[in-house]
Amino acid sequence: MSSPKRLILNLFEMNCVSHITHGLWRLPDNNRHRFNDIEYWTELAKLLEAGGFDAVFLADVVGAYDVFRNGPETALREGLQIPSNDPLLVIPAMAAVTKHLGFGVTFSTSYEPPFAFARRMSTLDHLTKGRVGWNIVTSYLPNAARNFGLDGEIPHDLRYEIADEYLDVLYKLWEGSWDDDAVIRDTENNVYSDPGKVRYINHVGEHFSVAGPHLSEPSRQRTPVLFQATASKAGIDFAGRHSEVVFTGGPTAAKVLGGIQAMREAAVRNGRGAEDIKFIVQAGIVVGRTEEEAEEKLRAYRELASVEGRLAHASLPFDPTAHEPGTTVREALAAEGKQDVPGAAYLPLDQTVGEFLANIEESWDELFFVCGTPTTVADAIESWLDDVGIDGINLRQYHSFGTAQDFIELVVPELRARGRLRDAYVDGETLRERIFGGSPRLQEPHLATRYRGGANLARTPSREP
Repeated sequence: MSSPKRLILNLFEMNCVSHITHGLWRLPDNNRHRFNDIEYWTELAKLLEAGGFDAVFLADVVGAYDVFRNGPETALREGLQIPSNDPLLVIPAMAAVTKHLGFGVTFSTSYEPPFAFARRMSTLDHLTKGRVGWNIVTSYLPNAARNFGLDGEIPHDLRYEIADEYLDVLYKLWEGSWDDDAVIRDTENNVYSDPGKVRYINHVGEHFSVAGPHLSEPSRQRTPVLFQATASKAGIDFAGRHSEVVFTGGPTAAKVLGGIQAMREAAVRNGRGAEDIKFIVQAGIVVGRTEEEAEEKLRAYRELASVEGRLAHASLPFDPTAHEPGTTVREALAAEGKQDVPGAAYLPLDQTVGEFLANIEESWDELFFVCGTPTTVADAIESWLDDVGIDGINLRQYHSFGTAQDFIELVVPELRARGRLRDAYVDGETLRERIFGGSPRLQEPHLATRYRGGANLARTPSREP
């Protein structure tokens, strides 16, 4: 009899006030307003490690949400991911007070050069002793593009082409610039590293020209664990070439399964195994000792939840709250002169504004949401693992630190009893070893491995394996 699939358990975080549960920062005893304080992050890290979490997954954006109502006012008023701080900078603080907790951090390939980022991630891999992963994004906010000197967003598929070359540069730096035995630390002869085992990468491509060598010596993982959030065709193809863990989702189990299968097929097309990619989803979990206690928590969350915050977060190109409930979305768009703006064609045009807003408010009933006792929650998680085919969750926070505390106190023991969570960490384990077992390093036939020992550094960047 095979062992039950073990859950990859992450907490979903962002270095801001209102991440994805808009309006709930006002809950009694919520700590969200403390995000500027280093103690917030160290307290959280110690809590998660005590509770057996695999990692904290740090989201990020590099722009303001200013599409809804033609400006950032709603986001600013509600603290919707603004103000926000750099997520990379809180990792050393959390790592200093833990030994096992992993860190997945978001960084965009679209606006900052790869050479500097390569050193930043190698530094984090050193400081955490191999506990770091990178959530690869290409950025989607129009304001983000304007913040980096562009008139508008880089077209979607072009962003992924740039990201392909960005990864190629990083692999050359992380995997190919230094040999495994380049650092010798010979005190007698005053030789720290062997110059014959460190090399330029001399990358010249369509978007980047990088000489190297990499400035950091090899870290435990070299290449951090490669996370990605995607559902688009270009993103799926990219995941097949690069990703180890994909943050995915969908409105139905069939849609999620279809996306998972598409990415597994993309991995195979790129010479990788179908099981080389793990899949995690955002999960909303409200748990209580009794059903009544859980429902009371949910009632409090719903009472303070901000619909306007959700609309702004979705970069909705029109304002449904400004129209009569019986007006159709099509009519509302026309009234605002927005019928031809990006994204308008994907809206439910024949739905009434009232129905549209009701569906926004009813999103508590989405696929990966459960409210109930520890048994109810554990049953749902087991179904997600076994029936939907996911591998793990990013736990959405309704209350900081209440959501994590509830999960640790009530759900973790139940999942451990069912064999879905480990009872203890393995000392010295890297994040990659924890998720995949085996080596802390990326394994063949991943694209990155082709540069080891300095091989193929002159290779022209290619989207082929």
